[in-house]
Amino acid sequence: MARTRYKIKQNHIPYFQTGTIVGWLPIFTRVETVQILLDSFQWLRENKQFELYGYVILENHLHFVSSSPEHSKAIQMFKSYTARQIIDYLIEKNVHKILQQLSYYKLKHKVQSRYQLWQEGSHPEEIINADMMRQKLDYIHNNPVKRGYVNKPEHWRYSSASNYAGQAGLIDVSILDLT
Repeated sequence: MARTRYKIKQNHIPYFQTGTIVGWLPIFTRVETVQILLDSFQWLRENKQFELYGYVILENHLHFVSSSPEHSKAIQMFKSYTARQIIDYLIEKNVHKILQQLSYYKLKHKVQSRYQLWQEGSHPEEIINADMMRQKLDYIHNNPVKRGYVNKPEHWRYSSASNYAGQAGLIDVSILDLT
């Protein structure tokens, strides 16, 4: 068995994670596909004691910091549900080009499905202290700025940066005082 440092070993501990679309396809350029992610995060918060501390959603991946009593299971639920909902949406809207690519990038051992949305794994990194939490949240929130999409982190709609700037965000997050 391969050893990896990318495992959720302790529940209730925050983890920094990344979810990437296969082939780095631009799936999150549509409001509807982003809303599926936000709705799923909200459902986990309301039903699975899922704490979301920060997030950013870009066109082909997302980063987030979260914790949960059953964290691995919550992430599995998130990825499974969002994949099914997004693929169903793409089928309904006849987005054949993207669906063809999701089929092309599907790993060979995934014989139960026609498409694959998420790359395998989320590479969870345990947040060990307040400095690391601050660094990860800064990284998350500055991602759209670094890419040149916005001038200030709180201007990116699909991020918790506005929550941390004292403004209303698209969904609630568990804001930490890191001062």
